Amino acid sequence: MSTKMFKWMRLGVIMLLLAGMFSLAPEQQVQTAAAQNQPSVGMVCTTAGSNPTFTLATQSGYIILPDGNTMFMWGYSLGGQPFQHPGPVLCVNEGDTVTVILQNNLAEDVSIVFPGQEGVLANSAPAQPQFDGSGNLTSLTNVAPPGGSMTYSFVASHPGSFIYESGTHPEKQVRMGLFGALIVRPAMGPDFVYNRADSQFDSNEEFLVLLSEIDPYLNQAVEQGKIFNMNYYHPRYWLINGRGFPDSIADNFTSWLPNQPYGALARIHPWDPNPFLSDGVTPNPAYKPYPGAIHYLNVGTEDFPFHPHGNNGLVIGRDGQPLEGPAGEDLSFEKFDINIGPGQTWDVIFKWYDAEGYNEANNPVPITIPDPANMTYGMFYSGSPYLGVMGPMPVGMSTLNQCGEFYIISHNHALYQITSWGVTMSGPITYLRIDPPLPNMCP
Repeated sequence: MSTKMFKWMRLGVIMLLLAGMFSLAPEQQVQTAAAQNQPSVGMVCTTAGSNPTFTLATQSGYIILPDGNTMFMWGYSLGGQPFQHPGPVLCVNEGDTVTVILQNNLAEDVSIVFPGQEGVLANSAPAQPQFDGSGNLTSLTNVAPPGGSMTYSFVASHPGSFIYESGTHPEKQVRMGLFGALIVRPAMGPDFVYNRADSQFDSNEEFLVLLSEIDPYLNQAVEQGKIFNMNYYHPRYWLINGRGFPDSIADNFTSWLPNQPYGALARIHPWDPNPFLSDGVTPNPAYKPYPGAIHYLNVGTEDFPFHPHGNNGLVIGRDGQPLEGPAGEDLSFEKFDINIGPGQTWDVIFKWYDAEGYNEANNPVPITIPDPANMTYGMFYSGSPYLGVMGPMPVGMSTLNQCGEFYIISHNHALYQITSWGVTMSGPITYLRIDPPLPNMCP
């Protein structure tokens, strides 16, 4: 038996052992976050009507990481639902009075702060920082004690993307997973990012990029009830929507990630603003006048320069504020690398279209495609460079491509952050999937 073959067999045995370990993980590992009839791809909104009330419960549980490790975490979950990571994406409307009831199931005080929201109340009184008897700050807001609760409320007075997170020992509790996203829809409607006509987007193409980090030694210490010196805090995992690659491109609520409900794959159709075909009369079946939208949020301690290959984004807002001048003039700008600082949120709209108009019959790609024997085929390649075309593949070669779609990688461009404790090409990586124009035969 060759040494190489032995190594592959040993890897297979290790994977089987890991599978067995996952099946024996604590109970939280096999409970499934509720799907709520949500889409398989795109941002998953948790809604509760006008003037909504959300009940969030702190819970502990486990997540699966790309290197095969499981990690003990804390999280906010909807009341009555199992542990999930990250917390639910709360979607409300501008002008709503939002009520969040926090139920604390952990063994220490916890809380929620809502950066960007004004006039937050805690149990009907203005939320206040908390201090111990020596005057030391213990929490940025009113806390829920172990086994207790706290009710927060505020008026969502302006639209945009926001973070909610623990305000109690945030250097520990946010790192342990007590965070989530808050999306405030503008008065103009749910398919606008802000109250500006030029912020309209395709409601079927809305995506979340929530970036976070983990130091496994902190989480292990918390799980074992030990003290961790935050001076030694050093992230070794970086996640997108609570997952690492390749799990990040799996569907929302996929079965093998029961506590990590949110995928990060962006699936779109080409932008086409022409309502009619070239004759000016026939309706264009591929008509798609509006771009997609991405909400970027950073709950980590470092800058995350997110880098969508081959596709600029138009930054239209930051930290829940539209980029406009005092008279409402447009101050948005194109950006190739979206560099999100700790605690920041960025709102970006984007579109993809075939700028060169390449066509297999009339406008072929101006290169000679090499002989298949001289090429390496990627797992997502269709066998053809043309959108919507499935080309011939070498004998014995399979592909994950379904209908001639394109895949463009998007990832954190701080390359040390796209690792999982040293395992390269994992972490906050995803893809932009571009399906052929409608109508098509894509599943």
